[in-house]
Amino acid sequence: MNMPKFKDILQKLSVFKNNLSLLVPVIIALVAVLLFLPTQLMSSKLKKAMEQESITDGGKKIKNLEKTAVSRQQYEMEAERQKAHAVDANEIAKLAMQTTQRELLSYVIFPAPEPNGFSGLIFQEYGQRYRAGIDQMMLSVKGRDCPTDAEIQRGLESSSSSSRARGRGGSMMSSSRGMPGMNLYGGNSMMFGNIDRMIVDEMCKDRAKSISVYVNPLDISGYEYWADYKYDVKQEDAIQDCFYHQLGYWIIGDIFQAIDKMNSGHENVLTAPAKRFMGITFTMGLKRPRSGGGGAFRSGRRGAQKKQQEDVDRPAYVRTGAPGLSESCTGRYCGEDIDVTHFNFSVIVATKSVLPFMKELCSVKEHQFRGYKDGTDPPQTFKHNQITILESKIGSINSNDQTHRYYCYGDESVVSLDLICEYIFDVKGYDSLVPEPVLNTLAGKDEEK
Repeated sequence: MNMPKFKDILQKLSVFKNNLSLLVPVIIALVAVLLFLPTQLMSSKLKKAMEQESITDGGKKIKNLEKTAVSRQQYEMEAERQKAHAVDANEIAKLAMQTTQRELLSYVIFPAPEPNGFSGLIFQEYGQRYRAGIDQMMLSVKGRDCPTDAEIQRGLESSSSSSRARGRGGSMMSSSRGMPGMNLYGGNSMMFGNIDRMIVDEMCKDRAKSISVYVNPLDISGYEYWADYKYDVKQEDAIQDCFYHQLGYWIIGDIFQAIDKMNSGHENVLTAPAKRFMGITFTMGLKRPRSGGGGAFRSGRRGAQKKQQEDVDRPAYVRTGAPGLSESCTGRYCGEDIDVTHFNFSVIVATKSVLPFMKELCSVKEHQFRGYKDGTDPPQTFKHNQITILESKIGSINSNDQTHRYYCYGDESVVSLDLICEYIFDVKGYDSLVPEPVLNTLAGKDEEK
């Protein structure tokens, strides 16, 4: 095939020279042809891609959207969900109230009694109930203190008399035993002969085998304060005093519940994890040695001094960081929803039981509630968990120290555990009981005077 020569092509194009009107349409047609071919190619590819995407991926997306599309009943479902959330919130608020709805020592004092027909004897009755309640707590945990000096002396005298009656001769104890104010088994153990020491040891071991934990009621806040209470203050002050001690009574009850749970299943104090309740204080200002059994705490004072509120070891509300017994790691203070108080108590426990005891102290506990009117409503069993440990300190035990004379803790190693704790009260759970002077304290009105 012969290709046309370039000269021939020019000769053919010369036709347009003589007829320019034909040149323009030809050029347009040529450009159109040049544009048409790539456009057709691109459109075919685009069409093919669109068909693939719309049929496959697009179809899948549409089907997925159909599955996840909001139904016409969506608003009804959301309403039910919000209703369930409201029920949960109300249930939580109800449970919070139940933690503070507790049995009272007096249903006459709380709420405040009417002025007409009022008698100061109700406060003496309150004190008797407070002490009887503490006695019952001690009984529930099989608690009792170690032998006192008087008991030791009587035991030695009885043993010495028996020995003489049997013709064995007297004991080897020093003749200073009967001197007034002389300690028998602490501070100077050389006051005993070998036989007397053995007798004292046996007396102490017998006591340890008969109880589950060492407790002396004088180490419990308020116990001595309410002994032989005389109503010689204003009614408002007495009611306020009863109210604060009621709060303390609930806290003490929780501590004894923890001790009881820890020692459950153990025969006596020699094997029990919680060995000794050392004491509790709400002010940290009344800690002092106790005569007799050698305790570390002594709560309250008797006589005229106990009338002074600053000398009464009772709970105090923590409204800021200043009056607390420890810096609050929780940041909780008295407010519209909760009231907060701090307390410090010490206990001797087996070394391996330190963490379990702390866990048990902060665990959920049960209590019964019979209403605030007169305490005769059908009992309801509620749960509460109001203790948080803010500070802990562990110390070693020196068995030769006077604080631990006459005490037998068993063969396992023991330590002293000193805790500062926070206790929470739900305001709505007991707001009907709070006396007006206490409300003024919470509102800060007493500071304005």
